[in-house]
Amino acid sequence: MALFFTYMVAGLAIAMPVGAITIEMTKQGLKNGFIHGWAVGLGGMTIDLVLIIALYLGVATLLSIPFIQIPMWVIGACFLIFIGYDSIKNADKDITLAGEKPNKSFFLSYRNGLFVAVSPGNLVFWISVFGAVLSDSYNITEPSKFIIMGAGILAGILLHDIVLLAILSATRQVMSAKMIKWVSVIAGVLLIGFAGYFLYEFVLAIRGLIS
Repeated sequence: MALFFTYMVAGLAIAMPVGAITIEMTKQGLKNGFIHGWAVGLGGMTIDLVLIIALYLGVATLLSIPFIQIPMWVIGACFLIFIGYDSIKNADKDITLAGEKPNKSFFLSYRNGLFVAVSPGNLVFWISVFGAVLSDSYNITEPSKFIIMGAGILAGILLHDIVLLAILSATRQVMSAKMIKWVSVIAGVLLIGFAGYFLYEFVLAIRGLIS
């Protein structure tokens, strides 16, 4: 249990810095409530779980190959631009105040979480962190240790999401539709900003290959 809680704390620390997932989760949590914000988090955790399984099977090392990794910067940027543009364009739509029933589907919020999580930054993080775990800690006769580590990190991320969304649910009680609209606009701008960073990294990677 000590190993599980150690990595749960690590997962909590990993999730705390503000990133694209946190921004989208905050936006959906304010616009449509706890469940929709959590749907975004679950979408992100789905990608995390797939990568943990892939690393366990030794498949995810393919993602460290430059010719596979480089196009992912563009793919990630396209997803973030799409979600960011949609966030700005529909900032005043699908807003449900406290006590109202959301009109947006749970699946669309979950899909946004998937799209945001399929980004090079997220994928490279999992490769680096769990690649180190595999090389340093994985024992073919004791695979349960790696599974406990992965479960601990996912539990930490889940705890972060629940606490964040609980705070947002309380904040949402006193926010007007206009305030939530501007949060959505700001979230969209930030997501497009992340997309710009991804495109910048893509250019640097291409230059690195050429030089």
